[in-house]
Amino acid sequence: MIKIYTVASCSSCKKAKEWLEKHQLAYQEINLVTNHIGREDLLEILSLTEGGTVDIISKRSQAYERLNIDFESIKLNDLVELIEMNPTILRRPLIIDNKRLQVGYNDDEIRKFLPRKMRKIQIEAATERLYQFDLEEQFQEG
Repeated sequence: MIKIYTVASCSSCKKAKEWLEKHQLAYQEINLVTNHIGREDLLEILSLTEGGTVDIISKRSQAYERLNIDFESIKLNDLVELIEMNPTILRRPLIIDNKRLQVGYNDDEIRKFLPRKMRKIQIEAATERLYQFDLEEQFQEG
């Protein structure tokens, strides 16, 4: 099951949810303001990052500026506790399933949440459209 961590006022979160709904993918929404994000969830998110905290902490958030913490030197337990107490410090949306994480909304990257079979069909359809486009261009030129 896909989980998406959001904030109601976030336009990228709205886009991500709309994309998931359009592609009929079931998801569980966790609002970072109204729902508690637990230690286990945070550890799961961190385990899926490539760069650790740099990937998921929003340096533009008010919480980040207010806390003024060196995230390079903070211990893991302290970090998890800090995020639990200040969940809006996280970038959003955070979209995860059992093996993938996407931070923020990106129209191309979010496709990784589609089942492989569906991705293959979409690639084949796009390839066919390109082929048709090339034929039309050749016909117009010749």
